[in-house]
Amino acid sequence: MTDPNALDGVTPPERRQRARGHEGARTAITTQIGSQRLPGAILLHGPMGIGKATFAFEMAAAILTATGDEDGHRVEEQVAALSHPNIFLLRRRPKDAKSYYTVIRVEDVRQLRDSLHHTRGRAGHRVAIIDSIDDCNPSAANALLKTLEEPPADTTFLLVSHRPGQLLPTIKSRCHNLALRPIAADDVRAVLREHDSDLGLDELDRAIALSGGRPRRAFETLALDPDSALGALQTWLASPADHAPGVSIKLAEVLGAGSQSPELSFAREMLDDWIAAEARNAAMQPGARMRLASANELWDKAHTLFADADAINLDMKQTLIAIFDAIRKHVSTSIPVSAETP
Repeated sequence: MTDPNALDGVTPPERRQRARGHEGARTAITTQIGSQRLPGAILLHGPMGIGKATFAFEMAAAILTATGDEDGHRVEEQVAALSHPNIFLLRRRPKDAKSYYTVIRVEDVRQLRDSLHHTRGRAGHRVAIIDSIDDCNPSAANALLKTLEEPPADTTFLLVSHRPGQLLPTIKSRCHNLALRPIAADDVRAVLREHDSDLGLDELDRAIALSGGRPRRAFETLALDPDSALGALQTWLASPADHAPGVSIKLAEVLGAGSQSPELSFAREMLDDWIAAEARNAAMQPGARMRLASANELWDKAHTLFADADAINLDMKQTLIAIFDAIRKHVSTSIPVSAETP
């Protein structure tokens, strides 16, 4: 089954099967495998593009090897080809030769459930990977919940989620939750080198700098024009208050020129990450209540502005200018952490 989110020329997660980083989650699952106490479902959650699906296939191969009767190399080959009889994969399915359904449908979940109740084709545990559970529509999510409530014997579900806060609480309560985080810059570099050993140092450094610890974003950077405005946005976000207003207006003009452009999508992710990091850093600092409140207000405002622009096709340039102005105001008026009182 092809991956609807695949990037051109990039090895898909089932064929890579070697996720960089995530040592804590890897140790947790391998310990469960070794003690023969695998849970019925494991929720692998974290930002999109950090290697969660690759990690899921790596762990699936480890489970199938430990519980089956074939050597690891042979199992990995079958997982890469999605031909192992004890591995099951649920993704958004092709709608036609050129497109995919926008969601995982209830009939897709029912088909998975029926397959899992057939006689197993080989000794050992079975693994069902849902990549990603965020794609399930409400009916599909409820159907999946029923399967998790009464799972087939000797079966582990690996659920990949980029937005765990939007999942049904009852689904999360049925899972062993493992949070995966963006990986180290050296790990991103290793992933890119494995992809293309001929990448130049400048290309690597630029992709790593813009990746934020997400290999997928690094690959997306490689596909962009080196003169993209994203580098300028990164520089501006490093110190918004130190730049003249005209700089952010120019950025908004360039990035807002195409409402569906890869650069704009990338820029929105960068803005999300910056605001989230600002809120997280303020939350970790004693006495930073005012800065945290300002960051939370900024988050709500940015998401509302983008949602309105998407819903009624507003001018994205003006939307970006409003968000950039809000960021400048936050940085300029929020009381520094050291100056706030508990």
